[in-house]
Amino acid sequence: MKHKLKEEFTIKNFLRSLLAHIVKTVKDDWKAVAVIIFASSLQAFAVNYFTLHYKFPDLGVSGIAVLTNYMFGISPNWVILTGNILLLLWAYKDLNVRFLALTVTAITTFSIALSIFAEYPLPLPDDKFMATVIVGLLKGSAGGLMFNVGGSGGGTDIVAAAMRRRYGIEVGRFSIFVNFFILALSIGVVGLEAVVYGTVGLYVNGITVDNVSRSFDRRKQAIIITNIPDEVSKFINSYGKGVTRLEGRGGYTGQVRPVLLTLLEPRHVVLLKRFLKEHDQHAFVSISDASEVLGQGFKSWRSL
Repeated sequence: MKHKLKEEFTIKNFLRSLLAHIVKTVKDDWKAVAVIIFASSLQAFAVNYFTLHYKFPDLGVSGIAVLTNYMFGISPNWVILTGNILLLLWAYKDLNVRFLALTVTAITTFSIALSIFAEYPLPLPDDKFMATVIVGLLKGSAGGLMFNVGGSGGGTDIVAAAMRRRYGIEVGRFSIFVNFFILALSIGVVGLEAVVYGTVGLYVNGITVDNVSRSFDRRKQAIIITNIPDEVSKFINSYGKGVTRLEGRGGYTGQVRPVLLTLLEPRHVVLLKRFLKEHDQHAFVSISDASEVLGQGFKSWRSL
């Protein structure tokens, strides 16, 4: 009896604490919350108008929800909401509060949006291949936006994050095993053809997630050796970008030369090359891709 009261007390405190952090996140990080709301609504649109309409399989908790809908007519809305609540209660000790707050916002928005979209049917294409590409693009774009601000759509993302924290299990490997099991179950419910179409959509989804999440963080790293380091630094600073000045020494001549290191957006790289062409054609420039940049002026550490 005492154990039960203690457990209820713990859950009650957890819910109160989570609600307080959600309110704080909305106030302090409203841009991330706005992105989460938009992305969750986009996911709900894709599930309602494409996944359910064409009886495509899905992954994670959403995959289980659509299977129960096909088999027993249970609303996927309730299965997704209940499943995610149970997963959050199981994993909340291993996840940071911001991730939890954004994930709860995503789950709530998804459930509400799914209920709304269910009331408004739309004319859809007859071509199943076109439909599966569309659903992959929509869900992939939504997932990429969520990951970019440090949130998730819930489901297996919650489990994967907790398992990585507890046991060091790779998220990708864990997701592959779980989702393969769900797809295998789907064959007996929706048939092989629907599973093949669904798999194509999931492949498009994965590619889109990667490209969308990377596109917001992609920068160019430039290493510059020039005879006019002060002028080049001022030019880069004029676009609101910082420059780190290093002291380099030539391996052959032994001459000491300043080396400039900076991270730029692709459009600024073009302007930098034009500037150097006009002012120092003897400059040496190395430009490479930086897939992710964290820190002031770039991606916030809070998004992790």
